[in-house]
Amino acid sequence: MKRLVKVTKEEDIFEKYKGTPIEALLKYHNLDYPHDTFAKAEILIGMCMDNRKSLRIPDNFAFILRSGGGNLRYSEFKVSYAIAIGGVKTIALIAHNNCGMVNLMSKKKNFINGLVDVAGWDRQWAEEHFMNFSPMFEIGNEIDFVLSEAKRLRLRYPNILVAPLYYNIDDNKLYLVNED
Repeated sequence: MKRLVKVTKEEDIFEKYKGTPIEALLKYHNLDYPHDTFAKAEILIGMCMDNRKSLRIPDNFAFILRSGGGNLRYSEFKVSYAIAIGGVKTIALIAHNNCGMVNLMSKKKNFINGLVDVAGWDRQWAEEHFMNFSPMFEIGNEIDFVLSEAKRLRLRYPNILVAPLYYNIDDNKLYLVNED
């Protein structure tokens, strides 16, 4: 089974997303559809804070939450706000390749040195900071994480459409994630 499905034409979009803001997101970003005008957000997009990703979407189309790895566990109040007050009924979770939140332990030395050298932290504080927080933000494999996060959010918000997507930094395109 192919886990990732590249969207290069309308027919590539999964049937379950037809007529939803997920379809619109894919058309705007991948297929260069002209931008519609929106008075309010149609979708909440959760994606990584990585600076290598930029979406081609219209103004006012989406609430966007950026966090390391696209991990929304610690942004749940904001998700609830977008749903309860903003009225969104759709969430797109976007993982990406080469994510810095994968294998955080391999970055421990550079992380600590960066806090000491750049931010002026005491080395022990930097080490404790890394050891206390890295387990909370480690995502493991990007695709497995986006699938598990989609499942978690579907259980938390059963009436909301949650779609796991994947951003390929190499071609700047969104891919559908096959959940079957």
